[in-house]
Amino acid sequence: MRDTNRSRRGARTERARHPSTAATAVSAVAVALAVSLAAAGCTSGGSSPPDDGRSASQSPTGTGTSAAVGPVLAVKIDNAPDARPQTGLDAADVVYAEQVEGGLSRLMAVYASRLPKAVGPVRSARESDLELLRQFARPVLAFSGAQGKLLPLIDRAPLDAVTPEKKSDAYFRGGERAAPHNLYLRPSRLLPAAPGKAALTTGFRFGPAPAGGRAEASRTVRYPAAGFTFTWSPSRARWLVSTDGRPTVATDGQRLAPATVVVQYVRIRASGFHDFLGNNTPYTQTVGSGKAEVLRDGRAYDVNWKRAKAGDGTRFTAADGSPVAFAEGQVWVVFAKAP
Repeated sequence: MRDTNRSRRGARTERARHPSTAATAVSAVAVALAVSLAAAGCTSGGSSPPDDGRSASQSPTGTGTSAAVGPVLAVKIDNAPDARPQTGLDAADVVYAEQVEGGLSRLMAVYASRLPKAVGPVRSARESDLELLRQFARPVLAFSGAQGKLLPLIDRAPLDAVTPEKKSDAYFRGGERAAPHNLYLRPSRLLPAAPGKAALTTGFRFGPAPAGGRAEASRTVRYPAAGFTFTWSPSRARWLVSTDGRPTVATDGQRLAPATVVVQYVRIRASGFHDFLGNNTPYTQTVGSGKAEVLRDGRAYDVNWKRAKAGDGTRFTAADGSPVAFAEGQVWVVFAKAP
């Protein structure tokens, strides 16, 4: 099990940034009930944003499709301790984990196959998200705000940015948590329907496991003040997720369990943005090439990744250059700092 050094400074930063105004210890059942009641009034609405000229024929299996597809929905999700358990993560096709200020973590959930009734808690966007999302055709990005100097870049990016200020009826406050950990999204207010898997132009391939690999029972990835552990469950044929040493569950109490986990080693550098406490916002660079580990079927595979330009998906290949397929089901991609 591999680790990097852990720091407690980021946890203190998060508590200083968002002081509680009410008790934040909430049972999963209470949050689930509140979110379910609030989401029950969801109605279909909205329209697909215009296409930005990218091909709609790409598909995650590499087989292609001739039919036009709609945009994916990407949601920035809070991963602070007071935000857990989250709602709607189990319905995502892809969950990206990135490092943010103070060495903490934040998630981006991408939805194409199905839209849950509610997703959240929703939090702010980062500069890295704009590069990451260029692999999708004009995605809808739901977030709760961003650093003031970043907002013009978001407005110019080839995506449809939707905040509570732009579409208030798509968001609601739910549960007994204190703000900012209680903002939720009604996806059906942003997309009329799930676009389908053809909208996942990530470059991912799905199919039989590659040859080789090594048996892997558990894998931990650490940021300075956060950590993820993925433990193989033979009975479920999935990787059970733990965050900061505790089981990661949905608001219904079910353990989150992706079929494939990718630990992608990338360059993480300082950006030109800071939070109000002066902490620099890390920039996670997802265009380029490097090493990665693919976890599937209880085994780990050392692979290479490549994304030549922002508009491309990411290719994962074995040493001989052959594509590496993922197991069918949810994929978690955890961005780790390259050695």
